[in-house]
Amino acid sequence: MDVKGQYLPLDKLRLAMNVLDPCMDDYLFILDLKTRWYEISESAAERFCIPSNEYYLTEEQLARQVFPKDLDLIIQDLREIAENRKTRHDLQYRWLGADGQPVWINCRGRVLADSDGQAEFLIGCINEIGRRQKADNVSGLIVAGGMQQVLDEHCAGGFFMRLDIDEFREINENHGLDYGDRVLRDTALCIESVLGPNQYLYHINGDEFAVLDLADTTKDEVHQLYRRIRKAIDNYISENGFAVFFTLSAGIVEIDRDRTPDYATLMTLSEFSLSVAKKRGKNIDYFYNADDFHASMHRKMLLHELRQAVLHDYRGFEAYFQPVEDIREGVLYGAETLLRFTCENGSPVSPVEFIPLLEESRLIIPVGRWILRRAMEFCKKMQIHRPNFKVSVNISYIQIIKSDLIRDVSTLLEEYDLAPQSIQMEMTESGFFETDQSYTSFCDNLKKLGIPLALDDFGTGYSNFHYLYHIDPQVIKIDRSFTLKALNYGYEFNLLRHMVQLTHSINSKMCIEGIETRDELERICELDPDFIQGYYFGKPYPESEFFSRYVHT
Repeated sequence: MDVKGQYLPLDKLRLAMNVLDPCMDDYLFILDLKTRWYEISESAAERFCIPSNEYYLTEEQLARQVFPKDLDLIIQDLREIAENRKTRHDLQYRWLGADGQPVWINCRGRVLADSDGQAEFLIGCINEIGRRQKADNVSGLIVAGGMQQVLDEHCAGGFFMRLDIDEFREINENHGLDYGDRVLRDTALCIESVLGPNQYLYHINGDEFAVLDLADTTKDEVHQLYRRIRKAIDNYISENGFAVFFTLSAGIVEIDRDRTPDYATLMTLSEFSLSVAKKRGKNIDYFYNADDFHASMHRKMLLHELRQAVLHDYRGFEAYFQPVEDIREGVLYGAETLLRFTCENGSPVSPVEFIPLLEESRLIIPVGRWILRRAMEFCKKMQIHRPNFKVSVNISYIQIIKSDLIRDVSTLLEEYDLAPQSIQMEMTESGFFETDQSYTSFCDNLKKLGIPLALDDFGTGYSNFHYLYHIDPQVIKIDRSFTLKALNYGYEFNLLRHMVQLTHSINSKMCIEGIETRDELERICELDPDFIQGYYFGKPYPESEFFSRYVHT
C-alpha cells in the first residue's frame, strides 16, 4: 500500500522489488494467481533450482523446485488461496538449491484481491531459515562467517586466533543457561578490552571466539596477546568472587602475506590447532604446525582405512607367529600371535602406529576377535603335528573393559575343540592403573577356565608388584628393551637375575624376549629363564612360512 492506504500498481511493486534486491538477503516475490505468472528477486535465480526470476509457477514446475516431501503441502496451500479460502500464505518448507540440495525457507505472503473481491495476486517475501546467522545477540559479536570480506579487502598477512572456553558445559550444568550466556557476553568483553587496532573479534559458535589480527604483529606479540586475554579472564573471575572458574585454550594460525586464505581453510587449520592446545592440557596456546597437521591427517586416513578393512572382511590384516623356545627342554614350546596390517597400496604399517588407533577407535574389539580366531585355528593345525604346541595372544585393556572377552575365548575354544591350556592370554601393564577391578575380574575368570595368563613387557610399565599378587600370572615376559640393558649393564643384569628368581619363587615362569645372537643367548641362559623368544630362534612369520620351518612331516 502507499501512504494513502491504496494498493500500489503492479509495475511499481515490480520496480520496488528490483530496487530492494541488492539491499537485502531475502527474496521478494509476486504471484499472479490467475495466470500463475511468478516473479522473484533476481538473486533467487542463482540460489535456487528455478529457470529464471520470471516463469509460470505450474504444479510441474513446483515439482522441480520443491523438496518432494513438501510438495503436497505447498500445492494445497496455493489452491486454498486461489479459491478465496485463505488471504495469507505462511509456510516453512524446503526448496531445492541450485546444487540440488534442500534449502529450508520461510515463505510469507499476502493476497491482493481484484475489484470483485477475487484473489488476484500473492505478494510476499522468502527468507532462508537454515542459513547461518551473521551476528550473535548473546555475545554481541559478528559471527566469523562474515570475516571473508575483511580478509579479501584488508588482509596483508597476520594471525588468526581461535579461542574456546574450557569445560564450558560445566558452567551451564552447574549455573544454568542464562548464567552461561552471561559468561559468554563477559568473555567477549574481556577479549575486546585487550585488542588493539586492526584486531577484530568474532563469535564462531557456542563457546568459541576468533580474533583476526591484521596488524603488523610478530608471533611473540600474538603469544603476548593471548597472555593478556588470559589475564583479563583471570581478573574477571577474581572480581566476581570466583563464582565460576574457567580457562581459555587457543589455536593460532599465521596468515600468509602472499596468499589470502579463505574462511573454510582458516576454520580447518584453527580447529586443528585448538584441538592440539586442548590435548596438551588446555589453558595454553598452540601455533599451527604443518608437520603436525599432516601427521594428524595421516592418522585420520589410516583410521579410515582400518575401518574399511574391518568392514571388508578384515582385508589387509594378517596373523604372524613368532616361535617361543623352551630353553630347558631345547624344543619349540609354541608361538606368539602378532597382528600385522598392510594398506591397500601395499605399504605395511607398524603395529606401534596402528594398534593405538585400533584401541582409541574401539576397533580393537572386532579385530581382537578376528586375531583370536586366527590364533586358535593355527593352534589346532599345529597340534596335529605337535600335540603340546601352544599359542599366545596379546589382548588390549579395551577388550577387557568394553567387551565380553571371556565369552569370546570360551566360545572359540569349544568351536576348535582346544584344551584351555593351549591358549595363553598376554596382557601389558599399560591399562592396569585405572582398570584394576576389570583386570582382576578378568584374571579370575581365566583361572576358572584354566587358561594361562602372561604378564607382557614386565619392567617397562608401572611394575608394581601388587599386580603379581592380584593377577597371579603363569608367565612373566621381559621386553627386548630391558633385555638389551641387562646385556650391557651389570646393574640391570643382576636386577634381571633377581626378577627371574622372584618369578620362580611365586611358581611362575620367565620368558625373555629379544634374543638375536648366540652370545646373547649364552649370556641370558646364565639367569636360568624358562623360555626364550627372539630373532635368534625365528622372526614373526606368516602361517604358511611358520609351517614350512617348524612342522616336519
